[in-house]
Amino acid sequence: MADRLRVGVIGTGDPDAKKSALGYAMAYAHGDGYRAAGDCDIVAACDLRADLAQKYADRFGPAEVYTDYRAMFAAARLDVVSICTWMHLHEPMVLAAIDAGVKAIHCEKPMADTWRGALNMAAKAAAAGVQLTFNHQRRYSEATQIARQLIDAGEIGAIQRFECEFGNIYDTGTHFIDMLSHFNGEVRAKWVLAQIDYRTENLVFGAPCENQQTLIFEYENGVFGFVYSGAPGGSRPLGVVNRIIGEQGVIDWGCGHGPKEALRWRPAGSPEWQHPDTNGHSIHGPDFIERAVSDVIACLRSGRKCILDASNALIATELIFGAYESSRRRARVDFPLDPTIGNPLREMVEAGDLQPAKPAA
Repeated sequence: MADRLRVGVIGTGDPDAKKSALGYAMAYAHGDGYRAAGDCDIVAACDLRADLAQKYADRFGPAEVYTDYRAMFAAARLDVVSICTWMHLHEPMVLAAIDAGVKAIHCEKPMADTWRGALNMAAKAAAAGVQLTFNHQRRYSEATQIARQLIDAGEIGAIQRFECEFGNIYDTGTHFIDMLSHFNGEVRAKWVLAQIDYRTENLVFGAPCENQQTLIFEYENGVFGFVYSGAPGGSRPLGVVNRIIGEQGVIDWGCGHGPKEALRWRPAGSPEWQHPDTNGHSIHGPDFIERAVSDVIACLRSGRKCILDASNALIATELIFGAYESSRRRARVDFPLDPTIGNPLREMVEAGDLQPAKPAA
């Protein structure tokens, strides 16, 4: 492998634009991660707007600027590519990168806009020997690492169930359902029973995201999970993003947005919560993406499987699309999920089975 890796970035975005469901310019955090890795050169930047690609090249280059990712792959001889576009573009871009002979692809979450697309990317990358990872960067947070240490040390005994709440299961929830996979040793789910409400249109990066949802599911090791969120008025009955309930204690991950609320835990029978020091970091950062990208490069160099590997990301993705399929069927869905399934939520809208109202102006 080359002493220095040639990196290309697709979907640079605009760091000066308002952060919203239209974009967050995540490519800039990826760029910081490649800089932190120390042995990477960003040699190509691609965006539909040439001026934004040039702005990125000015920050992280010198890099050639492209407005067509296919042209970039044809000309740039890349080792690594970051894909920071909307979800419906992930699959064609990942497949094009594989065909171009890259060694590693680091893609923003969610994996894809369909279940079959997620499976297809993972299968094609594995067959080609390409490292394919997805940016569930909260796996690298101090709160996550401390929680894993507590679990591994047996401080709360064997895990019995998880409880979660967050904004929606597809865009936001991909992070936090993925966190459960991480805490549970990357064990796949057996089944999911779910219901969603989508009465008001909610598009995030062009994809429909439900307004409210409940999920109950079981992993193959007998651990159960319960997800509830999106209550009218923004109420939060659980009051924590991820709760890990063991035979001998409880860990709460994400009790709020600040560093002091990142993590707490207590042994069974204790009235007092313990609050581990997360070194001033919340569950959101500030530098988790940089850590993630640096680890992606370290794994490529060493051959170690990355914790962001597509095989791990598929566990949460199967639960998400399985939940939508359960809502469509009005029945429990057993896994493995049918590999031909697309995006049941979007398909219900397209078929007129769901008719969400336009949001208030």
